[in-house]
Amino acid sequence: MSRTEEFQELRPLLFSIAYRILGSVSEAEDAVQETWLRFEASPTEPRSTKAYLSAVVTRLSIDVLRSARVRREEYVGPWFPEPLLADPYEDPARSAELADSVSMAALLLLERLSPLERAVFVLREVFDFGFPEVASAVGRSESACRQLAVRARRHMAAGRPRFEADRTEREELASRFFDALREGDVAGLQDLLAADVSMVGDGGGKAPQLARAIIGAEKVARLLGSVFPRMARIDVTFEPHEVNGQSGAIFRDRDGKVLHTLALDVLDGQIQTIRLVINPDKLGHVGPVADAWAVDRAVRQARRPPAP
Repeated sequence: MSRTEEFQELRPLLFSIAYRILGSVSEAEDAVQETWLRFEASPTEPRSTKAYLSAVVTRLSIDVLRSARVRREEYVGPWFPEPLLADPYEDPARSAELADSVSMAALLLLERLSPLERAVFVLREVFDFGFPEVASAVGRSESACRQLAVRARRHMAAGRPRFEADRTEREELASRFFDALREGDVAGLQDLLAADVSMVGDGGGKAPQLARAIIGAEKVARLLGSVFPRMARIDVTFEPHEVNGQSGAIFRDRDGKVLHTLALDVLDGQIQTIRLVINPDKLGHVGPVADAWAVDRAVRQARRPPAP
């Protein structure tokens, strides 16, 4: 194989590592591209191309994450990862771990970890790298990496439980949710929501967003049941689509531009959390982005009774 062919074969893995460390599609793509440039310029042939490229992309991602943390501390409102519509890396033997680790809930838990803990957890727990490879990738001893892994697992275990709904159950529940949403069926929506369900939006101060999280099945169902019919009146549509390995949808304006994504966390046969990514800076990789402010004005206008 040529270097180009080797790199292209490993690109899905490299992107998937970088995305889980960074929570950003654009930053992960940049890290993968920089990894290629370094590989292309290297005068020596690595003993293991996979180990070498994984180490390079991991170290680049750690550096980017350290600087990104400052920006995230100053972020306006809740911060969510950039939505990922499809994970390019597939491994049937680890499909459950891969799907769980890319969910919005898991990525938000990873935000609790230090950059080194996060990298070690991703390489070891998600991609099953051996500790010698992990140590080489993060530039620490194997002993130190084992300690980092223990701390990372402890932090992750202290968070929310894994979303154990099987794929069929999750998709069936989501289908019922979106049917009720189309109909503005408040009672139907409420039946699918956990009593303490929360709905949260990430607008980053650059798009209309919820002033705060909406908590409780009745409040969330009433809001959804009243808002979407008004959005439909101005030709806003949505297409169900997997978002970060979970059931979700892409909402579009009348011109087909992306308004926001929606992801559902499902546990014990109910929807636990609804997360909206509205910040236009996080949607460019999904497609051309809508003017969310203009849509919001049109929705508000649609609430008003027609002039006599």
